[in-house]
Amino acid sequence: MAETLLKIEGIHKSFGGLQALSDVTLSIHRGEIYGLIGPNGAGKTTLFNVLTGLYVPDSGAFVFNGQNLFQQKPHLIVSAGITRTFQNIRLFAAMTALENVMVGRHIRSSAGALGAILRNKRTMAEEAAIRAKAWQLLEYVGISDVAEEQARNLSYGHQRRLEIARALATEPQLLALDEPAAGMNPRETEELKALMSKVRQDGVTVLLIEHDVKLMMDLCDRIAVLDYGKKIAEGIPEEVRKNPKVIEAYLGATHA
Repeated sequence: MAETLLKIEGIHKSFGGLQALSDVTLSIHRGEIYGLIGPNGAGKTTLFNVLTGLYVPDSGAFVFNGQNLFQQKPHLIVSAGITRTFQNIRLFAAMTALENVMVGRHIRSSAGALGAILRNKRTMAEEAAIRAKAWQLLEYVGISDVAEEQARNLSYGHQRRLEIARALATEPQLLALDEPAAGMNPRETEELKALMSKVRQDGVTVLLIEHDVKLMMDLCDRIAVLDYGKKIAEGIPEEVRKNPKVIEAYLGATHA
């Protein structure tokens, strides 16, 4: 049986009178690409925000790699091994691509504020190692040729890859990507698909939100579908594709 890396049970999240998530339960196996789809407003990004500590769930259970992360702070969740990208690109625009990745790497550093001030031998050695790792990650995602360019000057596709490199710098066990293919042309989408497969092959589990249903069906091992904050389906892509509830959520009751 596949090993469970992430398990959430009965997650509820409301904003005033709006029930954004209602009794959401799912488990993600180590080493798979797990997709999360649903119509606009279904609760996908809200669930991402709960899993990464940006939103505090009202109730439920959240266990990752055997560790209880329910209602934990974002930096503790990153330290535990979950990292993410955002639907809207959030890079440090005035910093270079290399510097952006180095920022992500600092979650695994030990020098601290005092070391940064004193610039002792240990701190300098660690900084050099962080820079070298950042270069490796830029090569890994295929954009090392723009390492010294400011993030704001990169193409849209390169900025998406840079976000992934920065997320990988935290050494995640689970990489959560919120619509990474949004705005990409077909060639960039195929390149992203190949990168996601490589990330999984190298031992990182992937949780993916994407509106490109064809991409999800081609790439994901299993898919869960949210609608109005509730999980309405889960399974392998072919099962989800044929599920009447999913067809109704996307196309309406007449088509279903």
